[in-house]
Amino acid sequence: MLSTERLILRAAKPDDLDDLHAIYSDPQAMRYWSTPPHPDRATTQGNLDRMIASAAKRLVYFVFEHDGRAIGVGGMHIDYEVGFLLHPDFWRQGLVREAMQRIIPYLFDVTDAPALTADVDPRNDASVGLLRALGFTETHRAKNTFCINGEWSDSVYFQLKRG
Repeated sequence: MLSTERLILRAAKPDDLDDLHAIYSDPQAMRYWSTPPHPDRATTQGNLDRMIASAAKRLVYFVFEHDGRAIGVGGMHIDYEVGFLLHPDFWRQGLVREAMQRIIPYLFDVTDAPALTADVDPRNDASVGLLRALGFTETHRAKNTFCINGEWSDSVYFQLKRG
Protein backbone atom coordinates (compact mmCIF):
# COMPACT_ATOMS: atom_id res chain seq x y z
CA MET A 1 0.00 0.00 0.00
CA LEU A 2 1.13 3.53 -0.82
CA SER A 3 -0.42 6.87 0.00
CA THR A 4 -0.45 10.46 -1.17
CA GLU A 5 -1.90 13.60 0.35
CA ARG A 6 -5.43 12.70 -0.84
CA LEU A 7 -5.30 9.05 -1.84
CA ILE A 8 -4.67 5.57 -0.55
CA LEU A 9 -3.11 3.45 -3.29
CA ARG A 10 -3.81 -0.18 -2.47
CA ALA A 11 -4.51 -3.64 -3.76
CA ALA A 12 -7.98 -4.40 -5.05
CA LYS A 13 -10.35 -6.14 -2.67
CA PRO A 14 -13.66 -7.97 -3.19
CA ASP A 15 -15.84 -5.15 -1.89
CA ASP A 16 -14.49 -2.80 -4.61
CA LEU A 17 -16.91 -4.34 -7.12
CA ASP A 18 -19.61 -1.65 -7.01
CA ASP A 19 -17.18 1.26 -7.17
CA LEU A 20 -15.11 -0.31 -9.96
CA HIS A 21 -18.19 -1.27 -11.94
CA ALA A 22 -19.30 2.38 -11.77
CA ILE A 23 -16.03 3.25 -13.53
CA TYR A 24 -15.69 0.35 -15.97
CA SER A 25 -19.33 0.60 -17.11
CA ASP A 26 -19.20 4.37 -17.66
CA PRO A 27 -18.97 5.19 -21.40
CA GLN A 28 -17.27 8.51 -20.68
CA ALA A 29 -14.59 6.91 -18.47
CA MET A 30 -14.03 4.12 -20.98
CA ARG A 31 -13.99 6.35 -24.09
CA TYR A 32 -10.28 5.84 -24.72
CA TRP A 33 -9.77 2.50 -22.90
CA SER A 34 -8.75 -0.63 -24.78
CA THR A 35 -12.05 -2.40 -24.12
CA PRO A 36 -15.68 -1.30 -24.35
CA PRO A 37 -17.57 -0.33 -21.20
CA HIS A 38 -18.42 -3.36 -19.08
CA PRO A 39 -21.95 -4.49 -19.94
CA ASP A 40 -22.57 -6.12 -16.56
CA ARG A 41 -21.19 -6.68 -13.08
CA ALA A 42 -19.92 -10.14 -14.04
CA THR A 43 -17.46 -8.58 -16.50
CA THR A 44 -16.17 -6.22 -13.81
CA GLN A 45 -16.03 -9.13 -11.34
CA GLY A 46 -13.73 -11.01 -13.73
CA ASN A 47 -11.49 -7.98 -13.99
CA LEU A 48 -11.51 -7.52 -10.22
CA ASP A 49 -10.63 -11.20 -9.68
CA ARG A 50 -7.60 -10.81 -11.98
CA MET A 51 -6.52 -7.66 -10.13
CA ILE A 52 -6.75 -9.43 -6.77
CA ALA A 53 -4.83 -12.47 -8.02
CA SER A 54 -2.13 -10.32 -9.58
CA ALA A 55 -1.67 -8.25 -6.41
CA ALA A 56 -1.21 -11.44 -4.39
CA LYS A 57 1.95 -12.07 -6.42
CA ARG A 58 3.26 -8.50 -6.57
CA LEU A 59 1.45 -5.21 -6.11
CA VAL A 60 2.11 -3.08 -9.20
CA TYR A 61 -1.46 -2.10 -10.15
CA PHE A 62 -3.40 -0.09 -7.60
CA VAL A 63 -6.89 0.96 -6.66
CA PHE A 64 -7.10 4.70 -6.00
CA GLU A 65 -9.12 5.16 -2.82
CA HIS A 66 -10.44 8.61 -1.90
CA ASP A 67 -12.58 9.16 1.20
CA GLY A 68 -13.23 5.42 1.51
CA ARG A 69 -14.33 4.98 -2.12
CA ALA A 70 -12.49 3.36 -5.03
CA ILE A 71 -12.41 6.14 -7.64
CA GLY A 72 -9.84 4.79 -10.07
CA VAL A 73 -7.07 2.37 -10.86
CA GLY A 74 -3.55 2.66 -12.16
CA GLY A 75 -0.08 1.27 -12.26
CA MET A 76 1.79 -1.28 -14.33
CA HIS A 77 0.18 -3.80 -16.64
CA ILE A 78 2.29 -6.38 -18.45
CA ASP A 79 5.63 -5.67 -20.10
CA TYR A 80 6.25 -2.51 -18.03
CA GLU A 81 3.28 -0.68 -19.55
CA VAL A 82 1.47 1.75 -17.28
CA GLY A 83 -2.11 2.88 -17.44
CA PHE A 84 -4.73 4.61 -15.36
CA LEU A 85 -8.48 5.09 -15.28
CA LEU A 86 -10.50 7.49 -13.15
CA HIS A 87 -14.21 7.97 -12.52
CA PRO A 88 -15.31 11.13 -14.40
CA ASP A 89 -16.63 12.71 -11.18
CA PHE A 90 -12.97 13.11 -10.16
CA TRP A 91 -11.45 14.36 -13.42
CA ARG A 92 -9.42 17.57 -13.52
CA GLN A 93 -8.49 17.52 -9.83
CA GLY A 94 -4.90 16.31 -10.27
CA LEU A 95 -5.62 12.97 -8.61
CA VAL A 96 -4.14 10.72 -11.29
CA ARG A 97 -1.03 12.87 -11.45
CA GLU A 98 -0.74 12.68 -7.66
CA ALA A 99 -1.16 8.91 -7.74
CA MET A 100 1.25 8.28 -10.61
CA GLN A 101 3.92 10.55 -9.11
CA ARG A 102 3.93 8.15 -6.16
CA ILE A 103 3.49 4.92 -8.15
CA ILE A 104 6.20 5.49 -10.79
CA PRO A 105 9.17 5.65 -8.39
CA TYR A 106 7.74 2.63 -6.57
CA LEU A 107 7.57 0.66 -9.84
CA PHE A 108 11.20 1.43 -10.59
CA ASP A 109 12.09 0.33 -7.03
CA VAL A 110 10.29 -3.04 -7.17
CA THR A 111 10.91 -4.04 -10.80
CA ASP A 112 13.88 -4.29 -13.10
CA ALA A 113 12.11 -2.21 -15.75
CA PRO A 114 14.64 -0.31 -17.86
CA ALA A 115 11.76 1.98 -18.81
CA LEU A 116 8.01 2.31 -18.37
CA THR A 117 5.81 2.64 -21.44
CA ALA A 118 2.30 3.82 -22.19
CA ASP A 119 -0.08 3.43 -25.14
CA VAL A 120 -2.65 6.22 -25.46
CA ASP A 121 -5.32 7.19 -27.94
CA PRO A 122 -3.96 10.49 -29.32
CA ARG A 123 -7.43 12.06 -28.99
CA ASN A 124 -7.14 11.66 -25.22
CA ASP A 125 -5.57 15.07 -24.58
CA ALA A 126 -5.74 14.74 -20.79
CA SER A 127 -3.78 11.48 -20.67
CA VAL A 128 -1.27 12.63 -23.29
CA GLY A 129 -0.69 15.82 -21.31
CA LEU A 130 -0.38 13.95 -18.04
CA LEU A 131 2.19 11.51 -19.40
CA ARG A 132 4.26 14.39 -20.74
CA ALA A 133 4.01 16.17 -17.37
CA LEU A 134 5.21 12.99 -15.67
CA GLY A 135 8.33 13.01 -17.88
CA PHE A 136 7.30 10.47 -20.52
CA THR A 137 8.45 11.17 -24.06
CA GLU A 138 6.71 10.15 -27.25
CA THR A 139 8.44 7.32 -29.11
CA HIS A 140 6.13 6.69 -32.07
CA ARG A 141 2.56 6.46 -33.37
CA ALA A 142 0.49 3.80 -35.08
CA LYS A 143 -2.82 3.82 -36.96
CA ASN A 144 -5.84 1.61 -36.28
CA THR A 145 -4.47 -0.19 -33.21
CA PHE A 146 -7.76 -0.84 -31.41
CA CYS A 147 -11.27 -1.48 -32.71
CA ILE A 148 -13.84 -0.98 -29.97
CA ASN A 149 -17.51 -1.32 -30.86
CA GLY A 150 -16.68 -0.87 -34.53
CA GLU A 151 -14.64 2.32 -34.06
CA TRP A 152 -10.93 2.26 -34.83
CA SER A 153 -8.51 4.29 -32.79
CA ASP A 154 -4.85 5.10 -33.20
CA SER A 155 -2.08 4.94 -30.62
CA VAL A 156 0.65 7.25 -29.47
CA TYR A 157 3.39 5.48 -27.52
CA PHE A 158 5.38 6.96 -24.66
CA GLN A 159 8.40 5.93 -22.63
CA LEU A 160 9.93 6.98 -19.33
CA LYS A 161 13.45 5.65 -18.82
CA ARG A 162 14.71 4.59 -15.44
CA GLY A 163 16.19 7.62 -13.68
